[in-house]
Amino acid sequence: MRRANAPTAATADPGLAELAPDQRLRRLELTVTRRLNGLLHGQYRGLLPGPGSEPSGSREYRPGEDEVRRMDWAVTARTAVPHVRQVDADRELTTWLLVDGSASMEFGTAELDKRELAVAAVAAVGFLTAGVGNRLGAQVLRADGVRRFPARSGRTHLLALLRALLAAPRATAATDGPGRGPAARPPDLADGLDALHRIANRRGLVVVVSDFLDGLPDDPGQTAPWERTMRRLAVRHQVLAIEVTDPRELELPDVGLITLVDPETGRHREVCTSDRGLRERYAEAAVAQREQVHQALRRSGATHLPLRTDGDWSADIVRHVHAQRRLAAAPVGQHRGGAA
Repeated sequence: MRRANAPTAATADPGLAELAPDQRLRRLELTVTRRLNGLLHGQYRGLLPGPGSEPSGSREYRPGEDEVRRMDWAVTARTAVPHVRQVDADRELTTWLLVDGSASMEFGTAELDKRELAVAAVAAVGFLTAGVGNRLGAQVLRADGVRRFPARSGRTHLLALLRALLAAPRATAATDGPGRGPAARPPDLADGLDALHRIANRRGLVVVVSDFLDGLPDDPGQTAPWERTMRRLAVRHQVLAIEVTDPRELELPDVGLITLVDPETGRHREVCTSDRGLRERYAEAAVAQREQVHQALRRSGATHLPLRTDGDWSADIVRHVHAQRRLAAAPVGQHRGGAA
């Protein structure tokens, strides 16, 4: 089975899971404002440098890191060295969030389940992009449809969004019972991206929080159904793809006979995890699957931020922001050999 096929029972952090929604919000806010803000200084801080529209110079092109569509051809022709354009960050930023609330996100075997980690990622995006004039809008994919939150500014709006995410009903595995015709199909990631592309008219930041397994083809040579729309979004906006994974999706422990459930289709399969060869094949397939997702995001022009339920998500975000800022702060026109 191609999908993560992990047991549906999630073992969330008891300390966090037992808290009331408002207490969980407070813990998330404290984590972001104390730990992340203490490490990320500056009046206009964010998860990516920019987005912006005002030219601020050029710097040398870095293969594998920079997008070819941002090439500064005039400077490249003048210096005979490939350069890319740099832009100043817009002072009023509109951030659009697309949060995956499908059944595959209702899983976790570590500190958090994937849904809790997605909420933490949304909290980090919201608090780090908050500022005078900045607005935040969101679309949340749920089994009963897409819930939309208009782009607004202010802490009250962000907390209302986080409360809605925490209080949303848990998605359940799909079944093949009567009445599940085409009209009953829950919205997928491609649907959410299409809707976001229609409403995100002003240049800004688009953040997609998902495991990116929706519609992932078995053939790595084929493109995922959401890849095309994400590429279209990346033409106008800066796109940050936050990939949420759990360690049990990457490898199986040796725990004997278990029943695996595909959270999207509800299909069951009994597997004997004592078989070393099976565990090795599972790990190889999982690595290939994550690489397939990574390549799809790279082709889409999105910046990739992987988060794991067994990792320190705040530290991972800090490292990501520092890496992005080092790229943006590189001296203009600097060559590999030294000064420009």
